[in-house]
Amino acid sequence: MVFTDGRWVLGDPERRGGAAWSEFRPDGLLTHARDGGEELLPWERLMDGVRLVVGGHVTRAGSTVSPFGLVAGLPGPFRGRGGGRLHLNVRHPYDEITLFFDRHRRWYPLMELSILEALLGHLSSRQEWERLADEAWLTEVVERLSRRKWQTTGQMHRSVTEALDAASGTAGAAA
Repeated sequence: MVFTDGRWVLGDPERRGGAAWSEFRPDGLLTHARDGGEELLPWERLMDGVRLVVGGHVTRAGSTVSPFGLVAGLPGPFRGRGGGRLHLNVRHPYDEITLFFDRHRRWYPLMELSILEALLGHLSSRQEWERLADEAWLTEVVERLSRRKWQTTGQMHRSVTEALDAASGTAGAAA
């Protein structure tokens, strides 16, 4: 997830030759396919349940990153290759959909990917998907999380909850 051109996106919209990526907009998640096609997924359709996968086929249940996903961030011929998938549960009609995205050339440490998955998971369980379109709110959450270091996944999840609760505008939404 990156902030570019005044918006938060998942994937690399600047990749040459076409790119798969998603844009967090007030009306929903706008997905851009490599062939130039677009589809809007309204926030109301998103249900609880999200899974992030980076790289090829994941070989271990519960794993976020495949072996190729780890290698694709390192210097060398595989840098920036491949992408990821966001698995979402939707309603009207009920289904599980997969959104594809192309990765950036920069290295994403496993912890950053875990934080992203935790952030999406918390927003999913709270049914607050539309917060992803609030530029100021999401920037504040990302800044809060980027200042933290964790020893355990439990600490990371608590920090994500704290960052979501402390971000501007959250108190009014929880009341």
